[in-house]
Amino acid sequence: MSHLIRLADPERDAGAVAAIYRPAVEGTVATFEEVPPDAAEFAERIRSTQAWTPWLVAEDVPSHEVVGYAYASRHRERAGYRWSVDVSAYIAPAHRGRGIGRLLYDALLPILRRQGFVNVYAGIAPPNPASVALHRAIGMRRIGVYEQVGYKFGAWHDVAWYGMRLVDPPAEPPEPIPLAELPPELGA
Repeated sequence: MSHLIRLADPERDAGAVAAIYRPAVEGTVATFEEVPPDAAEFAERIRSTQAWTPWLVAEDVPSHEVVGYAYASRHRERAGYRWSVDVSAYIAPAHRGRGIGRLLYDALLPILRRQGFVNVYAGIAPPNPASVALHRAIGMRRIGVYEQVGYKFGAWHDVAWYGMRLVDPPAEPPEPIPLAELPPELGA
């Protein structure tokens, strides 16, 4: 099975993204949201995210079904954190275990490097061995735990934080380039 990795289109892809995310909200602690966002909310989230960082989808070829997505968002709002991002990926249940998460991150991380980001982080609520394996496979390592930080399904849950350095931090870092201002890559 072949997959096309592309930037998400808020209007075209929001419904599929909402459908992929719904089972995570309703049945897991992979997210601490309690009410699944609808397509309109996801369209706004995609637009808002893409003002600064990429939101990618994996599209099955030839069916054109969106089977997964990954995105990066601001790590924190304070100015000094602007060279760091958080990443997240979700795969449709019927398509897990096929390397789609890795394909998405293999496309996402080079874009983030080109934008000038230095650090990438991901929070994972255990137990989530598939997510841990994916993040380790792309080079992230566990850097800490927020103990009992999230409450869902009648219990408190930890979040393990994973991180990796995209580039060595320069002494005088240039400003990160917003996604819309990123020049196209030269060459094929």
